[in-house]
Amino acid sequence: MSYPDPRDSVLNKPKPVIHLPKDLLDRITKGAEPYPILAERKYEYGTAGFRMKAVEFSNVGLDHVIYTVGLIAALRSKKRNATVGIMITASHNPAEDNGVKLVDPMGDMLEQSWETYATVLANTPSDKLGFEYEKLLNETLISNISQLHERPAKVVFARDTRASGPYLVTALKAALDAVNVEYTDHGLMTTPQLHYIVRCINTMNSPYAFGEPTEQGYYEKMAKAFKTVMHGRTIQGPVTVDCANGVGGPKLKELIKYLPSAKEGGIDIKVVNDDVVKPEALNFECGADYVKTKQRAPPNSNAQPGDRCCSLDGDADRVVYYYTDEQKTFHLLDGDRIATLGAVFLADMTRVAGIDQKLKIGIVQTAYANGAATEYVEKVLKLPVTITPTGVKHLHHAAARYDIGVYFEANGHGTVLFSENAIKLIRESEPKSPGQKHALDSLRACIDLINQAVGDAISDMLFAEVVLAHKSWTLENWRNTYIDLPNRLVRVVVNDRSIFKAVDAERRLESPKGAQDEIDKYCQMYIKGRAFARASGTEDAVRVYAEAHSKTEAEKLASQVAEVVRKYGSM
Repeated sequence: MSYPDPRDSVLNKPKPVIHLPKDLLDRITKGAEPYPILAERKYEYGTAGFRMKAVEFSNVGLDHVIYTVGLIAALRSKKRNATVGIMITASHNPAEDNGVKLVDPMGDMLEQSWETYATVLANTPSDKLGFEYEKLLNETLISNISQLHERPAKVVFARDTRASGPYLVTALKAALDAVNVEYTDHGLMTTPQLHYIVRCINTMNSPYAFGEPTEQGYYEKMAKAFKTVMHGRTIQGPVTVDCANGVGGPKLKELIKYLPSAKEGGIDIKVVNDDVVKPEALNFECGADYVKTKQRAPPNSNAQPGDRCCSLDGDADRVVYYYTDEQKTFHLLDGDRIATLGAVFLADMTRVAGIDQKLKIGIVQTAYANGAATEYVEKVLKLPVTITPTGVKHLHHAAARYDIGVYFEANGHGTVLFSENAIKLIRESEPKSPGQKHALDSLRACIDLINQAVGDAISDMLFAEVVLAHKSWTLENWRNTYIDLPNRLVRVVVNDRSIFKAVDAERRLESPKGAQDEIDKYCQMYIKGRAFARASGTEDAVRVYAEAHSKTEAEKLASQVAEVVRKYGSM
């Protein structure tokens, strides 16, 4: 792989002005000894943190990476004078993979500039970690040396159900102990639950306190909001939830205990694919990524025609809906659909509440968003659309520029953000009619029902169910709001993904030279033809997306663009 060494920006800095005690440096080095770096590997903090194979746990250096993430978390906590989070997961990846990502104090993704620091330490040999840690400490804390001694580092962490998790936690704890971090191990959690807890801890004394920083607090907050927004509404029939044989299964079952049943005016949730006893079953022929990629229901979901179904992914931060009709045709309602469903509801509620003119509502999409979805939002809902590069961090930041920002990737990862201005307006507005009161009560409940820290499959599923109940819609009603253009996603393995550099929110290739011209030529051959190619953030592969007026044309266009990628990737 060929890309600039992120260490360059650190190594060229002046001599450190903070010198750590020798015993601390020795502890860092000694703690890292069981977790050596692999000289032939190059690690990079990508859109989903670090992620790689972990079959034999230590044979790919992931334990070394996890150790260094503990050191970075200590620095980040001191810099922000706040608690930060660490989640050990590989999300929708196969069971033999694992990974790790850092959670910033507001429960959002790690600040982008710090991804370089994480990459620096991950690529540092164990015997030089103390030296590099001291350098990074000076790089990040130089403006205020007192931060070193006056601010204790605080970290909370959790993991998903992968077999490699416990071993990797051992490596993480070794790093945290080496640099005297105060930490709490939350054991098994969904990724969104950890993000929730981080935000709760850091907003406890704020006017915008997020909630009780416990797993029980998460369930109680969500259940209370669900009951409020569901008042007087009825959910038609059960929803079958495929939990990808991941951590979402036991956590969803626990949440169900707090929710009103269908007989009580609540919801009937049927949990399937919740086998966490066999780690190898994780994401295998099930889960949101399987459904989205294969365009079919999991083989063992036992879904019948007309059943309302949805799938989470392995760490429960993605969700997609789907059903089969009486002709046994499969219909997917992905992240684009969830975004438009949520936007319709929130726009309706703000209008009824009489506050729509004071709030700017918008939707954030990526290049993967179906062209029909973008057209529906702009021409029918008449809401602005922002297109960003792939990666939740990009969508999250763009959504924060709206008063109510709805963002979802097509894969089902997303949420809704309410600005401080929107929250204040919604909470303080006085209703002038029963209709306005209902709308304001519903909006207030949505602020709590939706996990604004990060995309949360369970929270998003409940929000979708609420909206469907309010509109008395079936999944077919929902699907008929617009008709998706047929599309195809293809993964092309390449020797070096770094040569594929995309611009314009990843919709066009800047290099290799000439590749985009060939893609444009093929797109022009089809009615509503659109395609793009972008390098994967986690593996040496290029993702090709294509859509066109018919399924046959979309598949042909995808195949042609994939051949362009193969040709340039082999040069």
